[in-house]
This record gives sequence, structure tokens and C-alpha cells, in this order.
Amino acid sequence: MKAYTAAAVAALAAMAEARRCQNLTVPITASARNGVFNVSTPVTNIDVTNFILDLTQQGKNYSANTLTGYATVSGKYNIAATYCEPDSGPADTLQILTHGIGFDRSYWDLPANNYNYSYVKEAVDEYGYSTFTYDRLGIGMSSHGEPVNEIQAWLEVDALKELTLMLRAGSVSGISKAYAKTVHAGHSFGSEHTYALTAMYPNITDAIALTGFSQNGSFIPYFGLGGNFLQANLNPALTSYVDGYLAASDQSAVQTNFFAPGAFDPAILAIATSTGQPVTVGELLTIGGETGSVNHFPDPVLIITGGRDIPYCGGNCYSAPTGYPNIPSTSKNNFPDAKSFQVVIVGEAGHGLNLEYSHPYTYSEVLNFFLQNVPPGGKATPEPTTVSAPAQPDKTATGTEIPAPSTAAASYATTPSAAAASEPGHWGQGSWMSKSHGW
Repeated sequence: MKAYTAAAVAALAAMAEARRCQNLTVPITASARNGVFNVSTPVTNIDVTNFILDLTQQGKNYSANTLTGYATVSGKYNIAATYCEPDSGPADTLQILTHGIGFDRSYWDLPANNYNYSYVKEAVDEYGYSTFTYDRLGIGMSSHGEPVNEIQAWLEVDALKELTLMLRAGSVSGISKAYAKTVHAGHSFGSEHTYALTAMYPNITDAIALTGFSQNGSFIPYFGLGGNFLQANLNPALTSYVDGYLAASDQSAVQTNFFAPGAFDPAILAIATSTGQPVTVGELLTIGGETGSVNHFPDPVLIITGGRDIPYCGGNCYSAPTGYPNIPSTSKNNFPDAKSFQVVIVGEAGHGLNLEYSHPYTYSEVLNFFLQNVPPGGKATPEPTTVSAPAQPDKTATGTEIPAPSTAAASYATTPSAAAASEPGHWGQGSWMSKSHGW
């Protein structure tokens, strides 16, 4: 992975010494072909545990076994978001950031330790980008919904598509600029949304960073069992959620799924637990289908994952198939048209990259990747140099400089790509959910 000189970053920081942020409510209309599952909404915690045990059973595919068909789900929703730009004014490039399961948009802008853990602060103040963070549909201050057959992965992907198109068109009230250049970053489930978005609409954005991600679904059941999920509304902080929204039971469950041993401040674990957000039954039933198709995204791709990530590496990203340096690098085969493809493994970090001691390194890798490929002002950038890494992670760039086909710039907002759209409900062949992994 490449990084820019301290002088270059300092020059950017001088142009963006502070950030201006505003909270927004963005009305959207979203529509998707959702799965219809013969699954009752859990009412008791015994029901919740039974559901998780069925979902994670080895050798079975509970999602496929309970799928009875498909139905188009459409609705008008409000998306809670925060937009930030440098104090000097909006950048030319906007970063659109999608959080994962267990969090809301504050994952990207944690106020702890005077915002020391804030990715947004680094992106805006030090690198000069504008940022857009939002609570995923169904979560946080965004509209909630029916948790089994409505709030599912593909409806959330369509919400992300609508937000992206609105931001590019300049039609979000409260944001004066139309952003011709965007980049997307996701974490975990948010990375899956970003993958699915660009598989369906390959020209919708200019670069993607998938954090806490791989396409090996074998270990997702570890996450389901490690979370020790309960009804979210039994948590005094989450009483606004209906039955069928599930949340990690306690601090140990959050630690298991997101924090590697010795890699975090216990105070940050406590914050992550107290501010944690739930997941719907429908999201868990559809989480696997988003990354099953080949992605013909033509622009730069970065995958960055903690070496001890639980859901995507089983706790050891280096235990990889023969011929690959690590598990996330196997995704190279699914990005045949990417202009460049890079993988970074963050040493001994876990799944919650933004919340661990190594977060400065994670941020520098992601932001230097964006800076190299889609600068905030669209201007020429200096020659890169190597950044020191914690715990000597593997920084393998596999398959860089892959030629990309030429595509019309105006085509990003038309129809889904045939390959992505033709996969049957995105639960079919090509998805690891079609194999006997349980989820």
C-alpha cells in the first residue's frame, strides 16, 4: 500500500484546519426485490437464541430453506445523516461512508478522546475531503421498519444508491454542491453494501475502500454465536426498536466480535457497548447474498481487514488458501476489471478497525489510497512513500494496474449491470449462502 509524504498531508491540512458539519434528514424512496422468509418474528430471548442456532447450523442453509419467494418492497424513508466539509469550503470529492452491524454513523466520527478515533476528522481536517455519513436504513435515527421481510440487505443497498445519486446531483437539501466525484468506504456489512452497489452500478463512484471485509463466508456464524444476541428492546437504550431487532447481549459479546486481544482501550470497548445498535432478522437472513456475483467495477479497489478479524477471517487472515497471502486477497478474482486492487492486513487488529489502537494506521492507508486515486481537489499529487505499519502486517498489493474498459461517465445512474441483476434474488449460485455454511 502506498502513502503520501508528511509534507503533502501537512499541505492539505493547512487548507482544512477545521471542519464544518451539519446533521441532515434526507427523504428517499427505496425499492428492492426482497426475500420472503417463512420465519416468525422472535418474541422472547429463547426465540432469538433458537433463530441464531438455526441460522448458524453447520451443513444447513437456513436462509435458503426458509425462503418461500420474493416480493418487491418499496417505501418512503427518512435517512439521518451528517455532512462535513473543510472550513475553507466543500472539496471536489465526497466520501460516502457506510457503517456495519452493531453501530450507527458515529462509527466514523467517534467523539471519544477529543475525536482521536474519528475517521471523519482525519479525512476532512488533514486530507481536505468532504464526508457524508448516515445511519443505514432501519438503524439509529433513520426510519425503522418491519424486521423480517422489509429491512433486508438489498433494500439498504437501494437506499445507498439513492443517496449517492442525490449527492452527485446536488439534490440533498442542506448540501449546496453537486459532487461529480465520489468515493465510497464501508465497514463490514457496510462494505458488503458497497460491494453490491458497485456490482449493480459499476460507474456510480470513483473508488471504493472495503474495511473489515472478505468474501469468505465460512466464519460469519462465529459472529452470530459470539454476539450472544438478545431482543434489542430489552436494552434501555434501544427501547424504540420492535421485536425482531437483535443486539449483542453484553460487553463480552461486543469484544468477541470486534476487538482483538490487547489491541484496544477498555474505555472504547465500553463506549462501543453502550452506544451499540441492533441488527434485524432480515439483515441476518440476507447478509450473504450481496457479494456472490463478480464485480465489474472499473476503478480502484482497496480491502483492509484486521489480521484477527472474526467474521471474515475466523480470527486469522493469514490462514489462506494455497496461492494467496491472506484471505481477503482471494477477492481479486471477483474484481476482474478494477484499475487497481490492493489488500492491506492490519497486524493484530480485530473486526472493529476504527476502534482499536491501530486506527491511525488504518486511516492513513485508506486516506492515502483515496488521495492517490481520487484527490479531494482533483489536482496532481506528489510521489508516494511507504508508511510504517503496526505489528508488521502483510501489505500485499495483488493485481495492481489492471486495465479498465472505457465507460461513459453519464451511465452510472441508469440500470443495474446484467450480471448482478440476473443473480436469482442474490441468494442463488455464486453466493456463499448457496453453499452449506448455514448463513
